[in-house]
This record gives sequence, C-alpha cells and structure tokens, in this order.
Amino acid sequence: MLTAIDLYCGAGGLTEGLKQAGFSVIGAVDISPLAVEAYEANHSETVVWRRDLRRLSPDEVMRRLGIAPGDLDLLAGCPPCQGFSSMRTRRQATYIEDRRNALVARFAGFAEALEPRALMMENVPALREDRRLKLMLARLRKRGYEVSYDVLDAADYGVPQRRRRFVLIALRHDTVTFAPRTQATATVSDALQGLPPAGKSSDPLHDHGERRSRAVRELISEIPRDGGSRSSLARDRQLRCHRRVAGWYDVYGRMKWGRLAPTITGGCINPSKGRFLHPDENRAITLREAALLQSFPPDYKFPLTRGKYQAADLIGNALPPRFVAPQARQIAAALQAA
Repeated sequence: MLTAIDLYCGAGGLTEGLKQAGFSVIGAVDISPLAVEAYEANHSETVVWRRDLRRLSPDEVMRRLGIAPGDLDLLAGCPPCQGFSSMRTRRQATYIEDRRNALVARFAGFAEALEPRALMMENVPALREDRRLKLMLARLRKRGYEVSYDVLDAADYGVPQRRRRFVLIALRHDTVTFAPRTQATATVSDALQGLPPAGKSSDPLHDHGERRSRAVRELISEIPRDGGSRSSLARDRQLRCHRRVAGWYDVYGRMKWGRLAPTITGGCINPSKGRFLHPDENRAITLREAALLQSFPPDYKFPLTRGKYQAADLIGNALPPRFVAPQARQIAAALQAA
C-alpha cells in the first residue's frame, strides 16, 4: 500500500481523503492538543506527534516510522494559512510578516530530507501570489520535483459548498495532473437529507442546541425559508446593529436546499458569522451538519471537551475529504504507473 505523512494534520480531513484514495497514513503532526485529540479518535493507527513542526526533525520522524530517505510515497500537508488570508492582508496585499508563513518553508525542508516520491500541499488562494511560494518552488524543482499548482473549488469535486483552495501536487522526475471535475454538483440537500431531528439523534454533534435572545429568535423565525435573508425583512424588523451597516447580507441568512452551502468556517454554528441558518428550521446548522457539508463521514468524531465553538473551529478549518481524495487518486495512479 502507498504510504503518506500528513503535516499540520488538524482534525484529519486531509488524512481522511488520503485514506479514501488508498493511502496508508503512517505519520501525522499538529501542534494543537484538541486537533490531535480529534485526529487520534478517528485515525488511531497513525503515529501522531503533538509538536511544533519547527521543533520536530525529519530524522526523528524517519527513525520513529522506520523509513529512510526515498521510502515515503507521499508527503502531504496544509500549513496554517492565516498569515496569507486576504482578511489579514488588507487591500489584497501579497506579503505580510507572520511567523506561521515560515511553516510553508518547513514543508519544503521536510520534502528535502524525506525525499518522498510525491508531494501534495493545500492552502488559501492568496499563497499563489506570495513570494514564499516562489522560494519553495525553487527548492523543490532543484530536487527534481515536477510541480503543478492552481486554485481549485471544492464544489467542482462533489463537496456541497463553495470553497476555493490553493492546491500543489508534484512528482519526482515525472508529472501529475489535477483530477477532472465532477459532472454533477452536490447540494445542501444531498448532504443533510435523512438526518434525524436535531436534539433527538443521540449524536452529541447534532444535539448540542443553542441559546439565543428572544429578539434573535424572533428575527430568525421571520426569515423566509429555503435561502431567505434578513434583507427580506422590513427595516424595523431587523436587529438594530444590522440597520447601521451596508453589506454582509449573508449574515442571518438561510442555506438553500438545492444549492451549494457557503464556505464552512469556524463560525459555522453562529448565524451572525454568515449564511449558516438551517434552510427550514429556526436555528443555525449543527456541528454534525457542518461536518457533513465539509464531506466528512457521518460518524466522524469531533471532541466537545472544550465546547462546541472550539469543535466548530476544527470543522471549519479542516480540508474536505471529498476534495482531497480525487487529487490523491491522481497521485496514486501516477505512482503505481511509474
């Protein structure tokens, strides 16, 4: 079986996609205790380091896993991306100082040391124009990697949400192409149909409930079903804070059954953070619904040990497995044909 290591593994979305494509993920690294708790609950067979990758040497990883340079089939990862975010880089600036951005270079350093046959890296679209990418590409090409990269939309690969991501794939001394887009688009209905009622499912991620003020509950109840927005309400029926601002019309909006969901973020269970209201019911989507819209399996575990909002961060920051798997299958086919 083809082997892989997942750097910056988070809750395991990338690993889940790699496993669906036939890879055995033998090692993973993340600094977050909660992310590692989630990862180990779902991928107990993988050796996990809860470490800052800048303080973990490739030699230690190879010794623990019993591999030598050149043995690994795929090195994959998603370095923390907040430093490249357009929300952080105001006016679309393409360079800011953020110590997390150095983790992209660390990914290249692991590639140089482990000499895997293939690479896969994902990040926010802004990385494509950042100078650090150019520096990393020069290092990888010097080691013989033929690199392809682009900004892809997860919706084109069967994920029921709009989610644009930078994706890099590479082989040593050979080329690999991106997976073809799917013919049909998955929808909110495809992801959520058949779920039992929230609060009565015996699934903690679906039964956590929510507390809202009376004014907010009344506002939500008046928003039109199946895609409605607060902008549909009379001005005097909107929250006072909403009357003072123009824009942000997705806030307190409902998802639409036959359409894509918006990008699932760490605020996905808070209607004040975006179009995160259930299409019909007078509530925000649940953690389980958010995970399904991220294309996680229905039994995937996310810990509630630090509360539902921390779990929402894990879900919103994850890579959708259904987005990862097609690109990983492309890599697997190229490796097996070599």
